[in-house]
Amino acid sequence: MSHHQSATSKVIDVQQFIDEHSFSPYQWLILFICFLIVAADGFDTAAIGFVAPAVAREWSIPVSALGPVLSAALVGLALGALLAGPIADRIGRRRVLIGSVFFFGLWTAACVAATDIWQLTVFRFLTGIGLGAALPNATTLLSEYVPAKRRALLLNIMFCGFTLGASAGGLAAAALIPDFGWRSVFVVGGAVPVLLAIGLIRLPESIRFMVIRDWPIERIRHVLRRIANDPAIATSRFTVWENQGDSQRTPIGAMLARPYRFGTLTLWLAYYMGLLVYYTLTSWMPTLIREAGFSLREAALVTALFPAGGVLGALIFGWLMDRWNPSRTVALAFLLLGVAVCAMGQGAASTGSLAVLTFVAGVCMTGAQMSMLALAALFYPTHSRATGVAWMLGVGRFGGILGAMGGGTLLAAGYSMIYIFTLMAAPAFVAALALFAMAWDRARPALAVH
Repeated sequence: MSHHQSATSKVIDVQQFIDEHSFSPYQWLILFICFLIVAADGFDTAAIGFVAPAVAREWSIPVSALGPVLSAALVGLALGALLAGPIADRIGRRRVLIGSVFFFGLWTAACVAATDIWQLTVFRFLTGIGLGAALPNATTLLSEYVPAKRRALLLNIMFCGFTLGASAGGLAAAALIPDFGWRSVFVVGGAVPVLLAIGLIRLPESIRFMVIRDWPIERIRHVLRRIANDPAIATSRFTVWENQGDSQRTPIGAMLARPYRFGTLTLWLAYYMGLLVYYTLTSWMPTLIREAGFSLREAALVTALFPAGGVLGALIFGWLMDRWNPSRTVALAFLLLGVAVCAMGQGAASTGSLAVLTFVAGVCMTGAQMSMLALAALFYPTHSRATGVAWMLGVGRFGGILGAMGGGTLLAAGYSMIYIFTLMAAPAFVAALALFAMAWDRARPALAVH
């Protein structure tokens, strides 16, 4: 428990205050701003995939030679997440968020000046550091401004921005590249976050962070009045009621301390396995379907159905998490993903059946991966929340890197679509098991912390 000192008597728990008042226009504004940040993140993450063919054509190189460029951002994402979490838990979410959005916008714009593979690789790596820092901090900031009973759904609505931004990257590439060349995609992808970062100056710091760090009481009152103009605000002290038993530790130490260690490791394992499946499927699905004897058009259409179900999955599982045990809900999503992916391998007889299974797999895949961020935000206390969310993202990225490279290795070794899809069910089942274990661990009375 953390107190904000003042001579006055009444104590308001800021989370309880948020839970008891209706969702204000101010909170909708914070949700909208975080949605835009995540959309810009999605656009800049996906942009390289859409421009790769045009870059390869201009530089007269095979698309496969762009491997380092495609994986550089993933390495940067991992590093950005691991660095940004502990910094945000020390100096605040807002400053790190503004800095990271400006940083990835700047380096996306720098890609315009690249003249060879190595320059583009370095610029994409630096872009990745900013992208890796932005998402966990947007997650943490928003989670600390929303009512507990709707937290998972509202966070998952924010994550839909990523899917929307990535789709916008494809549309922008299709519209801009024929007339203005591939560099124009990076001009847009750089200008939007830089302008957004300037607009973020108006964004407030996390209310819970301000309270546990003993910020000036008037700053806290000012923000609370924007949520609800309750007369009690003027004469109260503020607190955050939660388990702060490890608040003397560093955020990384707290995340790995006894009450949180098992949950931390299961979150890392599940997110790693989820990204391994996600990147293997998204990187190699068109090739796998083509190799199985389907036409190029069929392969493209079926692959497009995989991300199409993402928004639906995020909303369904976010809604369920607020009503049922969150860990079990996400475990169920991974379990259904494993079944769907396994069935894709076994039942690839017709385009129709493959299309339905791909859509179902996409709903479960995106629903599970997006809900993992909400799950981490729900799991950690305020003083180590940014670190907890960010480190799960950072560790998971290595699963993504393995997935992006591993699919190619399996294809080169001559394995069939049936074998690779069936094999991909295994990490999904491991992720489900890890989260069921987490739910069981949290249910033990000694560890029931909030």
